[in-house]
Amino acid sequence: MTRTRKAVVVATALLAGAVPLVFGGAPALAATAPVAAAPAAAEVGTVVQDGGRLTVPSGTEGPVTLRFTAKPTAGTTGPLTARVELPVTGWPGGGMTDHRLAAMIDSTCSVAGGAFAPCEWDGTSLDEDETGPARVVLDLPVAQAAASIAYAVTLDLPEGLEWIGALDAPVTLKDAAGATVAAGTVGVDVVKGSAYRPYLFGRDRDGVLWTYKGTGDATRPLERKVRVGGGWQQYTAVVPLDETGSNGRGDVVARDRDGVLWFYEGVPNDPATPFKPRVRVGGGWNKYTALVGRDGGLVARDTGGVLWNYVRDAERPAGFDVLFEPRVAVGGGWNAYDALTSLGGGALARDKAGVLWKYERDDYDGSAPARPYEARTKVGGGWQVYTALAGTGDLQGGHPDVVARDAGGQLWLYAGTYRNGSLQPASSRTLVGGGWNTYDLVF
Repeated sequence: MTRTRKAVVVATALLAGAVPLVFGGAPALAATAPVAAAPAAAEVGTVVQDGGRLTVPSGTEGPVTLRFTAKPTAGTTGPLTARVELPVTGWPGGGMTDHRLAAMIDSTCSVAGGAFAPCEWDGTSLDEDETGPARVVLDLPVAQAAASIAYAVTLDLPEGLEWIGALDAPVTLKDAAGATVAAGTVGVDVVKGSAYRPYLFGRDRDGVLWTYKGTGDATRPLERKVRVGGGWQQYTAVVPLDETGSNGRGDVVARDRDGVLWFYEGVPNDPATPFKPRVRVGGGWNKYTALVGRDGGLVARDTGGVLWNYVRDAERPAGFDVLFEPRVAVGGGWNAYDALTSLGGGALARDKAGVLWKYERDDYDGSAPARPYEARTKVGGGWQVYTALAGTGDLQGGHPDVVARDAGGQLWLYAGTYRNGSLQPASSRTLVGGGWNTYDLVF
């Protein structure tokens, strides 16, 4: 029994190559082949978030900035690509997809201290070379390899995306061969932000501008007024290019007495300072008798009654002196109207008999700037009783609305409603309040 056990032990040791073999003579040492050391894997560089996790409001607060620093693997050369991924889970219903979510995120990007430029998020579910669950990704501008590379990404989320929640977002840098040279995560916590509320402005006879913020409540559509500041009497026209409101995306142009047009870019969530400092657009605007905003652009009626369309130049961000593309003639006959204002991207026009007409926006403006509106639709008569008309955003919880001031200084609200596919003021009105004759301009 002892001999049998020893044989088993020796055989086991032999197989393991762990002991020398002895059979009745001198020990024979088993040959041991040298084992080559495995090559050391190249150490992947790091990505470190600056300032810790970032809170991103889903609302009207405006953009916040995500900053991180990448330190690629030592010896890395050439151009580097970088990607940020949002590993979103718990997708809600209602048709929300990765591509739809990506389109809702506004961002600008800066690399290595360069200027911020627009950059776009994208979904991955339709890409043949993407694997794994659907993700929302941002491919950052290419950077040249360096010991340390600084990245900055602004994030601006609209209302309703707080369901995204807290994310640990992977960041990956790759070289020209596709090898990962730096990796890490950044923390992004999406929270509920402030709700969008439209603005209504009034300029008093001393030239002071006041802001009225909408409430979303039909029984009390406006909050108390907030003072913006004086000096606005220098302008003969002040026109929103789009709906103004707490999201800061409603820009305004103002024409001074010399015919110079000035641009005021909107500021989010600050009724007392709703605009950035003005930027000069150009002169010669006294030839127009009416200005109306349209989707960030402008239509203008000249003294002969011809309407001209100034499409917003998409290649020119706010702050450039060239704000619009060259004007395009729309057509004549617009001197038939004594009041013009915008509503939901379209226009309202009151003729000299007091009949109000709606020009619905034409969605083919990009390819046909000479046709900014569809054929007019009659709203109704009796509108000659009003001394001021202004289209607004949604003041009372529904669609964009219209406010009208009568000769006694009372302001009336006409809720926006759709009739025959056209956004129009409702047939009934609600009294907002009196005292509005203190203003010589309402917009």
